Amino acid sequence: MRTKLLWAMALVILGVVNYAVWDKEQVVSKGRTVLLELAPRDPRSLMQGDFMMLNYGLAGALRSRLTDRSVDGLAVVTLNEQGVAQLDRLYQAGSALQTNQALIRFRKRGEVVRIGAESFFFQEGQAAIYSPAKYGELKVAADGEVVLVGLRDAQRLPLRPAESKNQ
Repeated sequence: MRTKLLWAMALVILGVVNYAVWDKEQVVSKGRTVLLELAPRDPRSLMQGDFMMLNYGLAGALRSRLTDRSVDGLAVVTLNEQGVAQLDRLYQAGSALQTNQALIRFRKRGEVVRIGAESFFFQEGQAAIYSPAKYGELKVAADGEVVLVGLRDAQRLPLRPAESKNQ
């Protein structure tokens, strides 16, 4: 009986994990590309490996508008011609969006506002490639769910390592 229960729990856990992965893949494949300007950030952590802590400018703009210490919500952002988002307003249920606007889900706890991924991991030795990042490239679903897919420089060009000659 214990073995059957163990297997049943393992299948449930695998099902939940696979659904979460599938859900994020749907956002990446069908979501709208939005660029969020990065505020000053931590370029590297030696204790946790090579990665960049991201701090979105949108989080600071939201923090200044929110008075509650703990709130989950949706922000309406307006995209310019290059796809760079600026905070327009907090979303009110039922309000309409223009074609150049998108929803972005956020969570505020204390003074910290979180928007999707807060870290960007990369291979060891590639910190110099990503250090000039000025924008986070996100895919945004219609419901405001976001997935970080890359970083971009000041000219909004994708930052990627050079292709290996062995590939």
